[in-house]
Amino acid sequence: MYKRQAFDLKGKVALITGGAHGIGFSIAQGMAACGAVICFNCSSQSSLEKGLAAYKEAGIDAHGYVADVSDEQAVQAMVAKIKAEVGPVDILVNNAGLMKRVPMLEMSHADFMRVIDVHVGGAFNCSKAVLPDMIEKRAGKIINICSMMSELGRETVSAYAAAKGALKMLTKNIASEYGEYNIQCNGMGPGYIATAQTAPLRETQPDGSRHPFDQFILAKTPAGRWGEAEDMVGPAVFLASNASDFVNGQILYADGGILAYLGRQPK
Repeated sequence: MYKRQAFDLKGKVALITGGAHGIGFSIAQGMAACGAVICFNCSSQSSLEKGLAAYKEAGIDAHGYVADVSDEQAVQAMVAKIKAEVGPVDILVNNAGLMKRVPMLEMSHADFMRVIDVHVGGAFNCSKAVLPDMIEKRAGKIINICSMMSELGRETVSAYAAAKGALKMLTKNIASEYGEYNIQCNGMGPGYIATAQTAPLRETQPDGSRHPFDQFILAKTPAGRWGEAEDMVGPAVFLASNASDFVNGQILYADGGILAYLGRQPK
């Protein structure tokens, strides 16, 4: 018989990279509500302080750490500190990332590789740091925040699409390599989410009309709306819990149906 306790995260230590705001913060809130102990990572002290204030306001006793996820030594030191202060990581959410919207011909190789290094190198570094304890316990959950750009391309996001496509395959490989230790590595692919990062794309135009990209997304999404960060909580809790113990190497797309939809037929 199926039990509700399958979604219980009580006592589990969850590390959410880039967890001070947006999707990462919402996922952390959801996991905390299910009993997890929350650790989050930021790339700067100022972001850390804002994150700690946000968690405090939400009533969550979170543990914050500063580290550049693309720096392997910094990540190893951070995970060692978390283990000493809180406990070994049971759940890792590789959420840290950055976006550079630049046409490919105008993007430098250095900028391209920086996007790759944060999204893919960061997930590699963080996963590598937590896997030894997961192997020892023969239990662990790794959730990589992928994207619809793991499957699609679009103008000005060559680096981001390349990074998210690579992250999808890293997800599958971690599942393949460490599944025998009862470690599940899956991905989540958010659709277009209403966050501070996408706010400029949703601004009302001077004539009162919707931003052209806003109109485009609403027309392409069967749900007829942008996603909210809170829409990512349920899928993340599922992938972090015992309910997903036989799910491995998969990407769960929470996109309102965009990837399933060819588009509306012209009238």
